[in-house]
Amino acid sequence: MKMIAVALLMSLAPAPAAPEHVALGDSYAAGLGAGGESSNSCRRSSAAHPARWAERNDASFVFAACAGATTADVERQSTRITPATTLVTLTVGGNDAGFADVMTTCTIGEDESCVERVERAEAFVRDELPGRLDALYGLVRERTPEQARVVVLGYPRLFGGGRSLCLMSEPKRDALDRAVDVMSEVIAARAEAAGFTYADVRDEFDGHGVCSGDPWINGLMLLPHDRSYHPSGKGQESGYLPALAEAVAAAGADAEVAAGGRVG
Repeated sequence: MKMIAVALLMSLAPAPAAPEHVALGDSYAAGLGAGGESSNSCRRSSAAHPARWAERNDASFVFAACAGATTADVERQSTRITPATTLVTLTVGGNDAGFADVMTTCTIGEDESCVERVERAEAFVRDELPGRLDALYGLVRERTPEQARVVVLGYPRLFGGGRSLCLMSEPKRDALDRAVDVMSEVIAARAEAAGFTYADVRDEFDGHGVCSGDPWINGLMLLPHDRSYHPSGKGQESGYLPALAEAVAAAGADAEVAAGGRVG
């Protein structure tokens, strides 16, 4: 009779809720460049790393990331976080620093104008972006359930490890890669200050830049032009996805340690 009673209780108990993954951010999170993008302005792709992670982990998926998004836009995206959310991922900051204008200047301009535009973007990243990220991360923290994990992913160097058959001159390539390093340092510091896990993707993409023999980042593309200088499907799969998986695991381990510390 006891076994029957236990079986009955188990049958009446609600099934465990599926994990809910909310993906916030800009075009690098939306998957622009990976192929199969939506025709609307957000340009989301099922090949984006957040979508791939959710599929592989059988998670309920809320895809809020959108091409062109700034920190202010991601603040609005964060309303999609719910009490059921177990993981939030986000990538943002490049559009605040004028990524599109920087790349246009460096594509059609001379070396001097490119380097000067990159330096202005770097100054913005150092002086202005930290405050914008702090405001955004604070809002995300407020809206995210206590036990949910938040992973902030950075950006890859566009040309790291590749120097052959390149349309960009060396001064331009060096300036753009240096700007990514500055961006990465700022985003990592602000994510850590917010208590989030930061996933640095530069190592994963090293050797697979635009001008490498095996590029995971698109070079200049005429049609559709907005895929230019964004991770390809291979970049999302082999660059971003492993970094995300590792960061999620690390965030879970940190949460377990923290929980143990509170109990002890």
